[in-house]
Amino acid sequence: MPAHQEGSSPRPSSLADLFWSFTQLALQGFGGVLAIVQRELVEKKRWLTPEEFMEDWAVAQILPGPNVVNLSLMIGDRYFGWRGGLVALAGMLTFPLLIVLALAALFAGVSDSPGVQGALRGMGAVTAGLIGGTGLRLINSLEKNVMGALVCWALAAITFAAIAWLRVPLVWVLLGVGTLACGWAYRQLGKVQARVMPE
Repeated sequence: MPAHQEGSSPRPSSLADLFWSFTQLALQGFGGVLAIVQRELVEKKRWLTPEEFMEDWAVAQILPGPNVVNLSLMIGDRYFGWRGGLVALAGMLTFPLLIVLALAALFAGVSDSPGVQGALRGMGAVTAGLIGGTGLRLINSLEKNVMGALVCWALAAITFAAIAWLRVPLVWVLLGVGTLACGWAYRQLGKVQARVMPE
């Protein structure tokens, strides 16, 4: 597949660029890389628009497995086919796996230390803040969503209430609210297509 050409949207220049880009993403994440992925792929590299990122992230979220791994496979496949998917996956997993194995060996001896336990709890709070901050930055892309901003807000509120307050298992939220959202989006897309394509 050819590298990025003049006048086209930014894209990875090679399989090596794809590998090292996802390696850098993976090595920056501790407990979750959503904020980092959004900043790197949308704001810095501009491989995705905010709307494309929201759509791809939504698909990555509902597929089995870690969502950022799913996203790396999708992006790699988009630009370089199955080879790109495998290279992006390797970038996400190779060095983090080696680091985690080394840390697991070191952590075994100090896992009961109050200082280590406190550090891990603190990182959990930071991770929650990163995810919340990224969510707030992505809100603007909802205005261009085909479902309409009001419907998006309503679905987000229902999802939050179901998971945070009612403790509904995620699979049921995905099946219920997700099916409702897909049905509404399909209906709205049909209306848009009918306006664009005259009979």
